[in-house]
Amino acid sequence: MQKTSKIYVAGHRGLVGSAILHNLQQKGYTNLLTRTHAELDLLDAQAVKTFFDTEQPEYVVLAAAFVGGIMANSLYRADFIYKNLQIQQNVIGESFRHGVKKLLFLGSTCIYPKNAPQPMTEDALLTSELEYTNEPYAIAKIAGLKMCEAFNLQYGTDYIAVMPTNLYGPNDNFHLENSHVMPAMMRKIYLSHLLMNNDWERIRRDLDLRPVEGVTGKNTGEEIQTVLAKYGIHTGKVVLWGTGTPLREFLWSEEMADASVYILEHVGFKDIIGIEKYSASLCGVAVDGSSDRNNTTGRGGAIPALGEIRNCHINVGTGKELTIRQLSELIVQTVGYKGVVEFDSSKPDGTMRKLIDVSKLHSLGWHHKIEIEEGVSRLFDWYMQSLQ
Repeated sequence: MQKTSKIYVAGHRGLVGSAILHNLQQKGYTNLLTRTHAELDLLDAQAVKTFFDTEQPEYVVLAAAFVGGIMANSLYRADFIYKNLQIQQNVIGESFRHGVKKLLFLGSTCIYPKNAPQPMTEDALLTSELEYTNEPYAIAKIAGLKMCEAFNLQYGTDYIAVMPTNLYGPNDNFHLENSHVMPAMMRKIYLSHLLMNNDWERIRRDLDLRPVEGVTGKNTGEEIQTVLAKYGIHTGKVVLWGTGTPLREFLWSEEMADASVYILEHVGFKDIIGIEKYSASLCGVAVDGSSDRNNTTGRGGAIPALGEIRNCHINVGTGKELTIRQLSELIVQTVGYKGVVEFDSSKPDGTMRKLIDVSKLHSLGWHHKIEIEEGVSRLFDWYMQSLQ
């Protein structure tokens, strides 16, 4: 990419998209395209087509998605599959029709089977059943990465799919109704900490910024405590879902952004499948290995001599993990909480372990630097600043 290349970052206000936009700006890219949801609804196919017709982006980062934690995945199953499929269909489709040079598609490691061997390599994809709670979202993301893979093989495009582990960082979602595990846990512990200290000024400020089921800081103390209790937040006690035993891997979102920009700058489809297979897929190869000039559009997946080309996505993470209980203890220490954290084993745990193998990423030249202890401290600092 050139520093003046026109790059469209879809989802630039989200956790990853905002970090990718900032990373590109820091590295001197000056022709960056963004649109808020109000300016461009990615579910609207005609609006997306008009945007691409007008702006003609050269590179696309598809970080926009309908996302949430275990509760949201359970409640909004139709939304998770329909909205994500529609966004992907519109953005990837228009990228192809407008000759985008390179597209980066962001998925999630929830694409892997519930009982996949640990750590999960890219080849674990589609080997057994998915975790039920996030199955709709996972199926949508699998469709997206397979769309990228199929376009590359049929048309010779350069669409790279990256599968980040659990992310956290600046601009994280702390809304209790649909947030991911770390920000939800952090906010619950912080609010219980404030209740213990009878700090209603800060409680009301927090709820004014991020209401819970419509309850804001303007509601009565009784109303506030009632709605917080629904989410396991009490004076001196926090109740979290599950047993606390599942293992999770976390990556600081700004590092995910750095990995994403690194891949945009340095990694192509040919680097993932091997230059020989890539060249053969573009030229066409007959079953006996001779040149087949009728296959000129990159139909590598349909050429038996090349074998099966699949699982071309890239895991992005740290390759390290901790239990949900250990995470809660780390947050308790960071917040300075003196209350009790309990786990409700009647609620689902989700997948028991989700550690990814990052060998492919390392072989391509990128490694993480921020460990979980530093990251949790950074996230809490950001959250405190957001309440100012």
